[in-house]
Amino acid sequence: MRKIETVAVLGLGLVGLAACTPAATTTTSKPANATAPAGKVETSLSAEQVAAATAITRAPAPAPVARASAAQLDTTTTEQRTEAAKAPEVAETRLGTTIASLGDPTEGGFWIKTPLVKARGIGRIVNPANGKSARVDLIPLDGKQGGGSQVSLPALQLIGVSLTDLPTIEVFKS
Repeated sequence: MRKIETVAVLGLGLVGLAACTPAATTTTSKPANATAPAGKVETSLSAEQVAAATAITRAPAPAPVARASAAQLDTTTTEQRTEAAKAPEVAETRLGTTIASLGDPTEGGFWIKTPLVKARGIGRIVNPANGKSARVDLIPLDGKQGGGSQVSLPALQLIGVSLTDLPTIEVFKS
């Protein structure tokens, strides 16, 4: 009889502990629309120029892989990198400088999330240390005007910045 009571108490204890543990509350991937562009792009470019810039700056999100390398996370093509590095074809407006850090490496494409813009747009970031630049999507980021910005992995690599550095970069709007 004592054995049955012990088993019953242990069984109830395990059930009680299991009820206290949250079941599968973490997710390993983003929703399908997590990197989808939101809203209208604010720019003085023509619709054709916006379409051309979008073809350069957008790339699919990388497949979720544990311990992925920077090369595995960069889903941009050689053609996109070449086009993004070209000198601007239209006049640009300098928005200011910002401290850049690596943004979410699982978001594909060339982009910067910055408090320097209030609406989505197309622009360029420049590394004044070496003169390299990249065409990027400009995405608003809540924060103070002098606050830092988040930059995509491919954009940081294109302007020659180490992924662990916090460089001061210049931001322009097309």
